[in-house]
Amino acid sequence: MNVLLLGSGGREHALAFALAKSPLLDTLFIAPGNPGTAEFGDNVVLDIMDGAAIAAFCKVMGVGFVVIGPEAPLVVGVADQLAAAGIKVFGPSQAASQLEGSKTFTKMICDRAHVPTARYRSFTEAGAAKAYVATEGAPIVVKYDGLMAGKGVTVAETVAEAQAAIDALYASEPGARVVIEQCLIGEEASFFCLVDGETVLALASAQDHKRAFDGDTGPNTGGMGAYSPAPVMTEAMEARALAEIVRPTARAMVELGHPYRGVLFVGLMITAEGPKLIEYNCRFGDPECQVLVLRLKDDLLTLLLATVEGELAHTGVRWKDEVALSVVMAANGYPGDYARGSEIKGLEAAARLPGVTIFQAGTRQEGERLLSQGGRVLNISAVGATVAEARARAYAAVDAIDWPGGFCRRDIALRGMAGA
Repeated sequence: MNVLLLGSGGREHALAFALAKSPLLDTLFIAPGNPGTAEFGDNVVLDIMDGAAIAAFCKVMGVGFVVIGPEAPLVVGVADQLAAAGIKVFGPSQAASQLEGSKTFTKMICDRAHVPTARYRSFTEAGAAKAYVATEGAPIVVKYDGLMAGKGVTVAETVAEAQAAIDALYASEPGARVVIEQCLIGEEASFFCLVDGETVLALASAQDHKRAFDGDTGPNTGGMGAYSPAPVMTEAMEARALAEIVRPTARAMVELGHPYRGVLFVGLMITAEGPKLIEYNCRFGDPECQVLVLRLKDDLLTLLLATVEGELAHTGVRWKDEVALSVVMAANGYPGDYARGSEIKGLEAAARLPGVTIFQAGTRQEGERLLSQGGRVLNISAVGATVAEARARAYAAVDAIDWPGGFCRRDIALRGMAGA
């Protein structure tokens, strides 16, 4: 079959890398893609927020299956438009995508399904939100209700920091909805599942590093590195997460008339009492997707089709025993203002190192030169028998790349090694 993959980031490069291996695949189109995805298919110019244009392209090019990578097209209903046009699409409906598109909706589902999560209140006015923070004290978490590419969250250590975050949100969007919630204490983990209504197929876990700088300091980002599996997600903890969080959520969505079909990214805090939900995302994580595809034994396209066709109850998934790790190289200044257009050299030599795979994210090609184009630019990924081996290989590749315009964290997975 011909497949169209929507998106242009490191996640989509990783998905293209995995989809291209499928015996079911004829031609892979990526819209708009990046210089890295061009190795695995045809990059095409399409507005990924325009469902009608995407459907028309699919009819002309004989595309039988669309995989939606980022969250934004899902939240505006692109999956619904494609399904209405008779095109198979991997990605939840607009209604089901509220699990990522609205923090308040997710909290409502948690209340309905008795899912353990942080205590919270929702606000649409700065004064009331700031008064609540003053009453609750710190540490406390301030979240923008909608999409902000992973950066709309402030984990405030003081009341003043939380109130400043509230002021900043309302300065940029008067009348915005914010969720103020209890700061959970524990170890974070990302847990991925395929869901086709009430059937849940657990995939694998990963541990992301959200803060910009070493030692988990600096502002939140879309993710500065990840490794898989997450040591804290033991078999027992995974079983609890499925029983207490994921399956009740899937049932609640069916009861609401919004059955969830797609990948569910379950952001967890493993507390002294057990797993608690931090947030849901309705797509593969970035950079978690990169480490998952490197460990996946089975055919990704088959798994995605089984999800869309309601066949997960008859589907299994296998994983390599290896550890996979990815280090994000970002443009200097990220997640604040950053320059574009700096040249990146040495990628080919770095990619030839043992166990290394490099996924491109914010890049563009200008003749023979590869230039930076976004905030998070490269995912330097590696596999190894242990966390230490995967980590050493990834950082050896980082050191082989000549890019003065970029930086990375140097402590990805150190905590995982300490707990190993």
